[in-house]
Amino acid sequence: MPRAPKTKRDRSREAAREAVAQAGAIPGAPPEPAGRGRGSDPFSGELRRREVLPLLVLHLIAEGPSYGNQLMERIAGMTEGVLSVNPNTMYPLLRRLEKRGLIVGQWEHPERRTRRFYSLTDEGGEEYACLMEEVRPFLDSVARSIDDIVREVYG
Repeated sequence: MPRAPKTKRDRSREAAREAVAQAGAIPGAPPEPAGRGRGSDPFSGELRRREVLPLLVLHLIAEGPSYGNQLMERIAGMTEGVLSVNPNTMYPLLRRLEKRGLIVGQWEHPERRTRRFYSLTDEGGEEYACLMEEVRPFLDSVARSIDDIVREVYG
């Protein structure tokens, strides 16, 4: 049975994943072992390793108090689904950030433990500024790689 042609969006996502894999290569580093599940995705895996996810979370919380599901939806929307974050990734990250004193969480209704809204602390603002500087070269490299792939493939 013939395969359905890929959409422009599929081709763009594929190009983005390839670009991140190329941009993320560290000279002299051993090759990454074949991963299991989502860990084998070079795009999301490398973005997580490069502190992009904590940067995005701190950025969104800096804009105003946010809760976990809201952060996951906003990240998926911002990246057009290329970087999707599941609860098994988001909530441990939020707990780590809170334990480090970078964010503080408050239950919307403490007696029912519904949504927990997170706000940035002063220390979190400092970490956010540091991550912005540290992650920028990697993101610039990804953007250049994607542009090169798009130019090569689409002219």
